[in-house]
Amino acid sequence: MWPQGAAFVALPLLGPTLVWLLTHHWMSGWCDSLRRLPWCPSHRVVLLVWTAIYSITGYASYLVWKDLGGGFGWPLALPLGLYAVQLAISWTVLVLLFTAHPPGLALLHLLLLFGLVVSTALIWHPINKLAALLLLPYLAWLTVVSSITYRLWRDSLCPEHQPQPTWEKSD
Repeated sequence: MWPQGAAFVALPLLGPTLVWLLTHHWMSGWCDSLRRLPWCPSHRVVLLVWTAIYSITGYASYLVWKDLGGGFGWPLALPLGLYAVQLAISWTVLVLLFTAHPPGLALLHLLLLFGLVVSTALIWHPINKLAALLLLPYLAWLTVVSSITYRLWRDSLCPEHQPQPTWEKSD
């Protein structure tokens, strides 16, 4: 079953690969504005973490697929269908964050994605406990990205929350 496992790991990587190929010239400005948070990673770090997360979740989906007998039968519809939906939403978040930069819309997508990943973990747990546990780093990363996006959204609505430049008095 080695080729199937590799396919399940590679499939989620199509999204960030396509996003990068189509939008890499717009990405360098992400989180590099005046609103940049000291704990906000560069776009390269974000893409590397997303790649690791997608690989891990791809492997987890393979474990669920294998434990449910493989193929494309009815028992796989809910566990892998929910996974496919959250994967599509996740790819949409990448496009929203890196190209369009609407933090409010990206935040809504991230909150939806968080709920979908929790739901996926709950559905996967009775099928394969390891697969469900492999979603925990994904949830941790979504928490980090959501906090960054929330801060960018808040700063875009309330300019008084943005860090103000400090002026030194010259003698």
